[in-house]
Amino acid sequence: MRASEMRRETKETKVYVSLNLEGGPLNIDTGIGFFDHMLHAMLFYAGFGGEITCKGDLEVDGHHSVEDVGIVLGKVLKEAMGEKRGIRRFASAFVPMDESLEFCAVDVSGRPYLVMDAPMPQPMIGSYDSCLTKEFMRAFAMNSGITLHLKCHYGENAHHITEGLFKALGLALKDALRVESDQITSTKGALE
Repeated sequence: MRASEMRRETKETKVYVSLNLEGGPLNIDTGIGFFDHMLHAMLFYAGFGGEITCKGDLEVDGHHSVEDVGIVLGKVLKEAMGEKRGIRRFASAFVPMDESLEFCAVDVSGRPYLVMDAPMPQPMIGSYDSCLTKEFMRAFAMNSGITLHLKCHYGENAHHITEGLFKALGLALKDALRVESDQITSTKGALE
């Protein structure tokens, strides 16, 4: 069973994440409605099940909550993947969202990196600061050990752009983590 869970508490946030890469129900409550919607979309299109809860210092703003969820979700995914035996490893996906078109490419390599080219036309999406998408993606990539490239090819609405990025990430993860053999998908013989 490819699954894991983790709790992390700081003076700023209390985060709990459980993740099942084989699927199941989703329960997400971070206190930030739009962020919950994005996490649900990402995990749904990845085919994952699990729970994400966060009690954060939202009286300050959403930054600590969004970043810390990215940290914990990344760590839980890394643990759930195990030694990554037989996974496809590389994958990519395009997602059109109305007027916008987003792209995601991943390498589940064990070497974390983020390249993100997705300017946000509006600074806020409800109570969600649109610049936090990059903070989440950076925290998630660094802690999961994934090389992550995200690009908005064009778009005029920050909601559509952000949603397309999260959905594209989910689709790419679903494909990259698909088990295709019993071998490690690396000429080195290890994914670290």
